[in-house]
Amino acid sequence: MAGPAAIGIELTEDERSELLRWSRRRKTAQALALRARIVLAAADGLTNADIARKLGVCRPTVMTWRARFAEHRLNGLNDEPRSGAPRTVTDERVHEVVTRTLESKPRNATHWSTRSLAEELGLSQSTVSRVWRAFNLQPHRAETFKLSTDPMFVDKVRDVVGLYMSPPERAIVLCIDEKSQVQALDRTQPVLPMRPGSPERHTHEYVRHGTTSLFAALDVKTGVVIGECHRQHRQQEFIRFLNSVDEVVRETSEPGVEVHIVMDNYATHKTPAVKRWFARRPRYHVHFTPTGASWLNQVERFFSEITTKRIRRGVFRSVRSLEKAIRSYIDTHNEDARPFTWTADASNILRRVKNVCQEISDSGH
Repeated sequence: MAGPAAIGIELTEDERSELLRWSRRRKTAQALALRARIVLAAADGLTNADIARKLGVCRPTVMTWRARFAEHRLNGLNDEPRSGAPRTVTDERVHEVVTRTLESKPRNATHWSTRSLAEELGLSQSTVSRVWRAFNLQPHRAETFKLSTDPMFVDKVRDVVGLYMSPPERAIVLCIDEKSQVQALDRTQPVLPMRPGSPERHTHEYVRHGTTSLFAALDVKTGVVIGECHRQHRQQEFIRFLNSVDEVVRETSEPGVEVHIVMDNYATHKTPAVKRWFARRPRYHVHFTPTGASWLNQVERFFSEITTKRIRRGVFRSVRSLEKAIRSYIDTHNEDARPFTWTADASNILRRVKNVCQEISDSGH
């Protein structure tokens, strides 16, 4: 038994042009694009079954949009309003929430909360919260930044990043720095271990047992770390550490291999004694990061990891126990050492710095 006859579709030139535009534009919603293709195929004389097979949809879908177009033309292809409560927050009110959040502050605080702004504007807290989520506004969060004032900033960035992205042949690249004043902290009461539904807990009170400084050199290619702890942080300790680095390099590398050292501008790295140490070893080449840009030194990433994983939540009853824990962490790290992957080239870094400078300029401060 044959089904009902398909509704005939005839298009004006304007309608066909608009339907073609909807079906081809990348930014058109895919649902609307599909409906436009259904109507175009119907206007070309295809049956509902043929259209369904061609477009990969079911026949009722084809019949629905053929009928909707026949009755309402182009407007019939848009979604019909859904049932539900009418909207109570107008676009003007949404604009007011966004504007007040971005361009003002409460009288007695540094930033708005959902409650304080809701009270100020006469809205519910949930409404303000929904608007903030929609526009990704987070007044409670703040981040820090620092711009280097080094006059050679661009040249130093290109120099250091160039070593990371395209290191010289037959060369070792070592990132050297110190994590100074690492404190051996002991809690005044026992740490309560983690339990289901309860995190590890420790008292905020602690006892200081002294400090140590971690000197470290990270091999950019292998991820291996050469590390030593010293109780003081002077040029004498730094030169002793350089001697240790040189000994490891001579034992593990082939003769004639160049060594490139990346360091920051700390005064200990530039004393006459340190300069003489490098002058006596011509295969060593020093590259300084820009002033105020120690984040360019990859060993800082290692310092962040050892702090997070071993030092910050550790309990140390003496400096010796702290140093033992640090050495143990370095040994374990080197057993399965992996290099950090540096992905930002110099152009990307300089572009981001330029954008921050532009933001500062536009802020009016």
